[in-house]
Amino acid sequence: MKNSLPSSCLFLARLAGWLAAAFMLLAPMHSWALTEADEKGVRAVVEAQLAALARDDAATAFSFAAPNVRETVGTASRFMDMVRKSYPAIYRPASTAFLKPEDHHGQVIQRVQLTDESGSAWLALYSVQRQKDKSWRITGCQVIPNKGRMA
Repeated sequence: MKNSLPSSCLFLARLAGWLAAAFMLLAPMHSWALTEADEKGVRAVVEAQLAALARDDAATAFSFAAPNVRETVGTASRFMDMVRKSYPAIYRPASTAFLKPEDHHGQVIQRVQLTDESGSAWLALYSVQRQKDKSWRITGCQVIPNKGRMA
């Protein structure tokens, strides 16, 4: 009669490996706490860009974009056109409510609840990154309908 212990041990080792891998994939990613100064800096850059967009100051609005965005878009006027066409909720929001920014391994997410001129609620998810010169710059923005409660 053949001993089944080695195959049982192999099965258990494989199962333990799969469970460990699944746990690592499903466990929440660790977020680092931002300092109060970091939180203020992140919020300030998003607020400043929103203010520049509201006054149609393309050059200033574009200046808050990270180098990757500036390189992709090319010019301040193209940036302003892109915002008007693709992100109308952030172009001139009727109201804004900033949520607490969260750091995810050096990439900070700043959530901003917006209401547009027609009263529709939106959630803007800004990705903001610290630059080599220690300034904060916006690396991207996604705007989605906000079905949840406004702050």
